[in-house]
This record gives sequence, C-alpha cells and structure tokens, in this order.
Amino acid sequence: MGEPIKQAHSFQHITDLAQFPEKLRGGVVAIGNFDGVHRGHRAVLDLARDEAAKRGVPALAMTFEPHPRTFFRPEQPVFRLTPSHIKAEILEAEHLDGVIELPFTKEFASMAAEDFVKDILVDRLGISQSITGYDFHFGKGRQGTPEFLREAGEAHGFAVTIVGAEGDEGGEVISSSRIRAALGEGDLAVANGLLGYRYFVEATVQHGEKRGRELGYPTANLKLADNCELKEGVYAVQIKIDGEMHDGVASFGRRPTFDDGAPLLEVHVFDYSGNLYEKLVTVCFIGFIRPELKFDGIDGLIAQMDQDSAEARAMIASMRPLSHLDQMLNTDG
Repeated sequence: MGEPIKQAHSFQHITDLAQFPEKLRGGVVAIGNFDGVHRGHRAVLDLARDEAAKRGVPALAMTFEPHPRTFFRPEQPVFRLTPSHIKAEILEAEHLDGVIELPFTKEFASMAAEDFVKDILVDRLGISQSITGYDFHFGKGRQGTPEFLREAGEAHGFAVTIVGAEGDEGGEVISSSRIRAALGEGDLAVANGLLGYRYFVEATVQHGEKRGRELGYPTANLKLADNCELKEGVYAVQIKIDGEMHDGVASFGRRPTFDDGAPLLEVHVFDYSGNLYEKLVTVCFIGFIRPELKFDGIDGLIAQMDQDSAEARAMIASMRPLSHLDQMLNTDG
C-alpha cells in the first residue's frame, strides 16, 4: 500500500446528491459499503486515489446508509464496524477528496441497475472511472454485476476497474464478516490485523453509578450500539480526550458482581483526574485481557483490577503502529 497522496481541497461528506459540488464532477469513484474500511477495502480506495491522481481529477468513495443488510433485515441489524461518521473520518485520513453517502431507501433498493448508472454515475456525478471490489453488486435484484458495470462503462464512456479479493498473510480473504467474528471472540490481534488499524469506537461519557470511584478506579461510562457484538471482557485501551491520547483499561459488559445490567463500556484512564462527563471521546482497543468475571467480594475484584491494570500497561508499552493509517487515527491531534 503506497503513501497517501495529498489532495488540493478539503474532504467533503456528501449526503444529498442535490448538494453535490460541481468541482467534484468527473472524478474516480470507489463504490462499496466499506464497513470497517479494512485492508481489502483500501486496496480499492488506494487504486481510486492513484488513478485520480493520474487523471488529475477528484478521488471519491460512494457508500450507502443504512447498511443494505440492515435495510432488508431491520430485525437483525448489522454490527457496524464503522458507523457513518467514523467511516468518513477514516476515508478522510486516507486522503480522498470526499465520500458520497447515498440513502439506502425502498426507492433506491428498487432502482434498476441501468438507472443507477445513468442517473447517478453519469448524469449527476459525471464520473471518469468507477472502481469496485470483485463482489460488489447493485440495483434491483442485484442485477448490477461486475460484468454489467463493465458493459455500462463502455456504453456511457467511463472506465471500469474491478479489484480482486485481498488476502491476509495466510491467504484467506479479508472481509468485514471475519473482523466482526474476531471482535466477537475478543481476538483483537486478528481483527486489528485485518483492519490495518486498531479498532476504535466513539461515544459520549455518561453519568454512572459511581462504583468505580468508590473502588479507587473511577471510570468513564460509554453506551455502545445495542447490536455491538464485541466480546464482553476487559481490554487494554487508549482513549482520546480533547485530542490527546491517554492509556487505560476498560471493561465491556454487564457488571455481574453488581447488577448484571445492560452492556456498558467502562474506561479507567490511568493518571487522569479531569472531568469527562458529556465529553465525546474515542476509545482504541489495544488487547484483550480476560473475559468478564463475577467476584464474591469487593477485595477480590480490586485485586483483579490491579492485575488487569498492570497487564494493560504492559500491552500498551509494547505496542507499535500497525500502519501509516493506524498512526494517523490513533495519535494525539
């Protein structure tokens, strides 16, 4: 993966095609769901950026909200690796010029593939080239196959590039599903390795029961998405507060020693005494320490928290950036 190419104008997050700026017409557009913006996705995005640089045109990504699988099965929403705003943050860090986020509605789902090409790609965006992954399909009934897109490009005068599967070091295809499964097992080494950066979440600090303070471990309490499938347990983390990274240890789970309630992410920030309530923070997951446990008494819990903290500090001290992108996302600033 090459070094990102800096673009001449600022990143734009476009959610309404009626507001699509004229200066972005004629660009190279990478199309896909891009949940996680993992290493396989970035093979598509990097090619789009490089081709755009050769042509002297904007490099754009096109995504869809909500995730199509969530639209078709709302009772089983997809565990999102990167909600819309986080996905845009990563795409910006990848030095694209913008992301076009199309609303995935009933009307959009029923749009014929040819209409998607003509009305959106050609008439509205005036693209010079489209780049997609090998498994991308679009249009009503998924009739927009890679071969269909190639033929449509020839008919409408834009180039089409289909990128093959990207494999990991073991030759297995990198996918969002594999990453979700790894997070569900607490296997951060696999999940972060496939992402190419350390998995992170953003949330606002809420008021809690103040139990951590009484135990000598005050925590920032964060509510994650209801369908988050991250394994419940204790993690070494870093937390970005007001643009500055701090080390910490976090527990994600139901607090079985106390109330066995709804899942909550509780982050203890090492050597920090500021007020975090109502702050929007970013929590970066470094390593999994242990599953959530139920303790018979407070003394046993505190002793285990002391041990967890020592292990978290050791994990954080030995970590190294996974990539240029990881360094950009998970540093101060």
